[in-house]
Amino acid sequence: MPQHTKEQLLAMRVDELKAIAVELKTPNSYSDVKAQLVYDILDRQAEMTAGTVEPAPKRRRIIAAPHDHVYSATQAGESERFDSTRDERAAKRQIAEKARVEAAAAAEALVGQEEVVVEAPKRKRGRPTKAEVEARKAMEEQLAAEETATAPAQEEKLAETAVEMPEAATATAEESAEPAQPEAKKSNTITYDPDLPDFILEQMKQQAEAGEKEEATPSISSLSEHFRLRNEAAASLNKTEEAPESKPAPAQSVAKPTDGKDFIIVEDVPVVDFNDYSFGESEPFSRPAPAYAPVEPQHSAPKFHRFKDDVLIQQQLQARAEGKTFAPQPVPEQKDLIIDASGVLEVDPQGIGFLRSSDYNYMPSPDDVFVSQYQIRSHALKMGDVVDCKVKVPREGEKYFSLVSIDRINGLDPQQVRDRVAFEHLTPLFPDEQFKLSNGSNTPLACRVVDLFSPIGKGQRALIVAQPKTGKTILMKQIANAIAANYPDTYLMMLLIDERPEEVTDMARTVNAEVIASTFDEPAARHVRIAQMVLDKAKRMVECGHDVVIFLDSITRLARAFNTTAPASGKILTGGVDANALQKPKRFFGAARNIEGGGSLTIIATALIDTGSKMDEVIFEEFKGTGNMELQLDRSLANKRIFPAVNLIQSSTRRDDLLLDENTLNRMYVLRNYMGDMNSMEAMNFVKKNLENSLSNEEFLATMNK
Repeated sequence: MPQHTKEQLLAMRVDELKAIAVELKTPNSYSDVKAQLVYDILDRQAEMTAGTVEPAPKRRRIIAAPHDHVYSATQAGESERFDSTRDERAAKRQIAEKARVEAAAAAEALVGQEEVVVEAPKRKRGRPTKAEVEARKAMEEQLAAEETATAPAQEEKLAETAVEMPEAATATAEESAEPAQPEAKKSNTITYDPDLPDFILEQMKQQAEAGEKEEATPSISSLSEHFRLRNEAAASLNKTEEAPESKPAPAQSVAKPTDGKDFIIVEDVPVVDFNDYSFGESEPFSRPAPAYAPVEPQHSAPKFHRFKDDVLIQQQLQARAEGKTFAPQPVPEQKDLIIDASGVLEVDPQGIGFLRSSDYNYMPSPDDVFVSQYQIRSHALKMGDVVDCKVKVPREGEKYFSLVSIDRINGLDPQQVRDRVAFEHLTPLFPDEQFKLSNGSNTPLACRVVDLFSPIGKGQRALIVAQPKTGKTILMKQIANAIAANYPDTYLMMLLIDERPEEVTDMARTVNAEVIASTFDEPAARHVRIAQMVLDKAKRMVECGHDVVIFLDSITRLARAFNTTAPASGKILTGGVDANALQKPKRFFGAARNIEGGGSLTIIATALIDTGSKMDEVIFEEFKGTGNMELQLDRSLANKRIFPAVNLIQSSTRRDDLLLDENTLNRMYVLRNYMGDMNSMEAMNFVKKNLENSLSNEEFLATMNK
């Protein structure tokens, strides 16, 4: 199976990645997360590659190929390779040597045909005598006269020899060259070949001047003749090589024949830009390849071999080589995704708001929705408003959801909420409508006892005073479920402060209400913040005419949290309670009220007593006179497993005449008068026995006379 790179895998679709993952048997082969599939496939490929160990290849002998990087340039701007291979250079040297040998043989034949040859006297060491000087002058005059006489014939013979020499070089070995005329004698006058290099001409001039001062020597003329013949042989060789070509070569500078080791630049070779890959067009520079040069392959588009199976790169290069043009793809526009959202508004001191989610207990979370100051002012929003709205999903680089439009505020139209009256300006009344908890024979016994002895009304400020392990949490659970079943329009909130985590989970699963909790492992500042958010939410709903019930467990621990976070005032009460620390929990508990014209806030809170803490006693004494309903639980009843462990003698409700009908009120007056001499255990046993024998509270009251 081919190895896939990360770029190839990211370019594939999820179904293709799944197919590859199933084939490679990755652990998460059926996942829908693209990144997880990509990295699983890469890990699997790495494991398969590591498992197969390839044998190390044997070392091969590297044979260096002969490279020819020497080019000769012409005046016409053309370049050709010079001495490309060793064998070809040797063949050229053989041809040139053969030409030089034949030229020397022809020169000797011309010299042999002369009738009289006057040999120059050999020079002896020391100063020459007068006789020797005169003899040398006579010899030079004779040689000059002979050379002048034979100059025309010599030029004709040399021209014929120059024409015949290329034929002799290219003909077979059986053919022989025609004899040339003998070479003429060198004259005393020295002629310089203009084709010679500058430094050789300079040396020749210096030697000539030195010889003129001392004496004329024939060696200079012979050297000049030697170079002239050599240059003529080289010129004839160049003509022989250029004869098969059809195109006439332009005139070019004659260079000294080389032995394959030196190279003289006659003209700069123009630079060719091989980065231009438009090979289909006519190129501005082209050089004819020499006959002996190997055929070079045409340039092709470069290919990337970094990745063996990189199909995407190869397709792009192939399309580019074919001349295809790719139009730039437009940048995709990010369309705003609008979704529905709901949250409780929290406003910071700067006036910027956020809609907090109840899933995170109204604490900062990733689901928060940003609300600007303008939106808060334009819709007259307050802290604690429940906002149903349209929000925009954050784009890349954005942090929060942003509010687009508001559909409803606290369940009402935004235009209706704009003119609402503040909670502090509403008129509070005594509770005049009872929450009837009992409904048929399936009603728990605790709810029937509460309906008779401590009725709960809308707007009640109820306080459940309990010792530890008396069943107060179970009692609150039964009351909450009864209200939710009988009054579905009432909004219930269960606020658990400093409670055990397992009780929070059990409460959320068994109570049909919104559970907001802050467990005992959280800091006191979190307790205070959550409690304040719940209270603000309840006030805003009451302003809009809703009936709200808050179950607080417990107000003692909430007061402890306020006492911890409150700034020190310098006045400490008994038990270490700050004098100003209980003001905020009192405001929380005192917010419960029945509103004239509709709407109510009911708070049912538990207070701990007999815990052995002096602070708990002080807190209870502070809240004792603030409630208008009190339900006391007795530890002695709970120890004997008598539930509900309610102390009926001490439990009562203020102005219960506004909640109970006249018949029920009269009969309860008789029953309380009858149980006045009993203790809490005797009274609870009597009431429990009669309630179990009746199906409803009405039947129980009707059978009292019997």
